[in-house]
Amino acid sequence: MPRVTTRVVIIGGGPGGYEAALVASQLGGEVTLVDTDGLGGSAVLTDCVPSKTLIATAEVMTGVAESTELGIRFGGKDALDAETVVHVDLAAVNQRVLELAGRQSADINRRLTDQGVTILLGRGRLEGKERVIAETADGDVALDADVILIATGAHPRVLPDAVPDGERILTWTQVYALDELPEKLIVVGSGVTGAEFASAYDALGAEVVLVSSRDRVLPGEDADAAQVLEDVFERRGLTVLSRCRAESVTRDGDRVVVRLNDGREIVGSHCLLAVGSIPNTAEMGLEEAGVALDRGGFIVADKVSRTSARGVYAAGDCTGVLMLASVAAMQGRIAMWHALGDAVAPLDLKIVSSNVFTAPEIATVGMSQAQADVAVPKVATVKLALQGNPRAKMQGLREGFVKVFCLPVTGIVVGGVVVAPRASELIYPLAIAVSQRLTVDQVAGSFTVYPSVSGSLAEAARQLHLHGNDLVPKE
Repeated sequence: MPRVTTRVVIIGGGPGGYEAALVASQLGGEVTLVDTDGLGGSAVLTDCVPSKTLIATAEVMTGVAESTELGIRFGGKDALDAETVVHVDLAAVNQRVLELAGRQSADINRRLTDQGVTILLGRGRLEGKERVIAETADGDVALDADVILIATGAHPRVLPDAVPDGERILTWTQVYALDELPEKLIVVGSGVTGAEFASAYDALGAEVVLVSSRDRVLPGEDADAAQVLEDVFERRGLTVLSRCRAESVTRDGDRVVVRLNDGREIVGSHCLLAVGSIPNTAEMGLEEAGVALDRGGFIVADKVSRTSARGVYAAGDCTGVLMLASVAAMQGRIAMWHALGDAVAPLDLKIVSSNVFTAPEIATVGMSQAQADVAVPKVATVKLALQGNPRAKMQGLREGFVKVFCLPVTGIVVGGVVVAPRASELIYPLAIAVSQRLTVDQVAGSFTVYPSVSGSLAEAARQLHLHGNDLVPKE
């Protein structure tokens, strides 16, 4: 009896969509991907790849600016400071950013094509649970499907009285059109996106003001880590305005005026809005097909990416589930493993590692400090400042720490935080420990290079051997 091929239609070419397409093709599905903006989605074209490429330049500038402690001098005998002799050509930086994003998108396109995935350029919408209509330049194309995956992502939220013009008032997708460094950049929003851009443009040489509606920057991150970042911002001269909201942003010639809810007005050359995201789920026929949305318009999906409509799955930012490219990709893979009958494990957010690409970076995995503080049984915690780490001293690092959480009795590692340059790389050992349920003794028993910043992770684990025992109830 001939094998029946499963017809898979994916709407959206971001990480959730293209990773799902690769898995579905490998499992023998007949895969069609409908995409509007370019493969890679916002993660590749307007968000992760561009912003982290910009930040890579900012990291170099941070290193240069803080290199005098290492004995670096500029300008011969009559030494000048780095800011006097080094500057950023933002037009060249942004050209590199966009070229790199384009090459990454092209690489994804080639990979999908090599795997036999059909790519349609157009806007996809549902016509019931088993058909997708692709609105292309040549007219509508009807695609019958056994499995549908929605991975349409999200777009920047804007304020009613702060309409971006792409020149002076910008969203994070528009900053790469700038050819000159902003003289004074006002960043509205102190979440991950706002903090990253504030940190980057400060390092690039712009005057930066960060408007935060909360008591501190990065309200969703570890409080100790956020405090380190605020201290760094203060040391570098970046202004943080806390507990205030932007009510309006208006343009006045070559300047912008940001009016706050306390009556103050902040004047700058540019304003960057970083106030959240809106899912791309409108006018797609979702509710008519039985796909449930929450109050914010995000698609409701379970831990194997199923929606409320049979045969329809969802992945990525359009679901509002921990909006990270890595999570979107995993949701997409899980959807196809489940739909096409392969072995599958539900999405487990407790083992997801994430990173804030500020200077220093802030990386986390597993249980947070806030969760550890209320956990029953009590969780053991050790925090070590990097000031005591020999490699950190050699590199002139003044701020940062590692923090590790473990369960009493068993010593199983359940979470961690790293605040340091390249924390995104340093968190990986803790991510493995959390996902594989390793104990602090197993982590401490593994060799680290001397000297290395990762040595502080092993030291924290060694100290937790005793701290964890302190939490064991005495007879």
